[in-house]
Amino acid sequence: MMQPMERRQFLFSSGAAAAGWTANAAQRRPPNIVYVMLDDLGYGDFGCYGQKLIRTPNVDKFAVEGLRFTDCYAGSAVCAPSRCTLMTGMHSGHGSIRTNAGTMPLLASDRTVASALKQAGYATGAFGKWGLGDIRTDGVPWKHGFDEFYGYLHQVHAHSYYPDFLWSNDRADPLKGNHDGRGSDYSADRIAEKTIDFVRRYRGEPFFLYACWTLPHGKYEIPSVTPYENEPWNDVEKTYAAMVTRADTHFGRLLEALKENGLAENTVVFLTSDNGGVGAKSRGFDRFESNGPLRGAKGNLYEGGIRVPMMVRWPGAVKPKSESSVPWTFYDFFPTACEIAGATAPRGLDGRSVVPLLRGKAFDAERPLYWEFFQYDFRNQRYRLDAMQQAVRAGKWKAVRPGPQKPVELYDLSSDPGETRDVAASHAKLVAKLEGVMRTQHTPPRKQQGKLSLEFATG
Repeated sequence: MMQPMERRQFLFSSGAAAAGWTANAAQRRPPNIVYVMLDDLGYGDFGCYGQKLIRTPNVDKFAVEGLRFTDCYAGSAVCAPSRCTLMTGMHSGHGSIRTNAGTMPLLASDRTVASALKQAGYATGAFGKWGLGDIRTDGVPWKHGFDEFYGYLHQVHAHSYYPDFLWSNDRADPLKGNHDGRGSDYSADRIAEKTIDFVRRYRGEPFFLYACWTLPHGKYEIPSVTPYENEPWNDVEKTYAAMVTRADTHFGRLLEALKENGLAENTVVFLTSDNGGVGAKSRGFDRFESNGPLRGAKGNLYEGGIRVPMMVRWPGAVKPKSESSVPWTFYDFFPTACEIAGATAPRGLDGRSVVPLLRGKAFDAERPLYWEFFQYDFRNQRYRLDAMQQAVRAGKWKAVRPGPQKPVELYDLSSDPGETRDVAASHAKLVAKLEGVMRTQHTPPRKQQGKLSLEFATG
């Protein structure tokens, strides 16, 4: 009988052959895949996306080393459904998690990118905020393809950076320096250490690393506001800037760990955010213009709610110092990762592989991308379908229906990325076509099982 390592080596070699990987010493196994996703970071929070005040030197250097996308999109306007689209390859009109509904988990039958890569022989690890199923549900990460998980299972648990414990798979790992949301053990640092340790321990075999880090999501708290302590800003501004810079430092350390372990040349690294930035003015740090020139913010389907930074470094495949405005989105990651790994993606996914786009080859930039978003009514335990928003992007055009009884708005993003000029009245046929996409791509969401507390109304 094959031992686990022998089985992995067999799967790696067969998968590599199927994918046509170069059979030299550096390419005898398929690439490692690292997907780093920050939390509530806005489109304009990195220097390479226009930020002038917050320092992000590691990310800015990374952008030069690979491909920077200007028109990449999250899977949804808030946490849980966006993560669902990433993991399952299904858009928000088909996925099993459509909104932040507290403890709603993935279904046992949901297929995930981690499961597909694990089946192809990859070691798999997730570190940070999961948000797709709490303990004792079918949605926990170790039931969906991850060998290891460390961090927060429930998104509301992740609102504190000084929790009493974090989950290490199904075991509660006490943070002994913390009590009742105060203490000395900053969870973001602990999670970053566990992420880097995974790289060291699995350097001898291909791995999929999902770094779903919590910075810079509120609650806005950090051990030190260095290097912004002397800036003439308010305390929230100093804290938010320091949280973004701390995420940049963690990212730099992760890249250095790949280099130190001889993995940088055979690792594909993605860097993004789970949705658009928050309404910064209401939070007290609007001086940073976190969503850049984009309209809206987290919680709506205008560009500021769903367009996110996305950079990819893949030595030998992705051209350094390159940029692309071709639209793609989170639900494309599942088939993309499978193609990178030499694995077969399941049939029926909403996404498609963007490997040709990464390699600088022809790609269909006109295909329609779809989103829907609605809140959950925790008091009455129901979806707010009466307030459902929908959006479609097709090439340069973006259609938005801000409510079910409201007319569809149309924007030409090539000349109006801020969505300031609704041109629907002069493009009736196009509007009708994109309305058709909205009708056909929406399916009824599954019912929430069980009662939820009102404390889960945000996340």
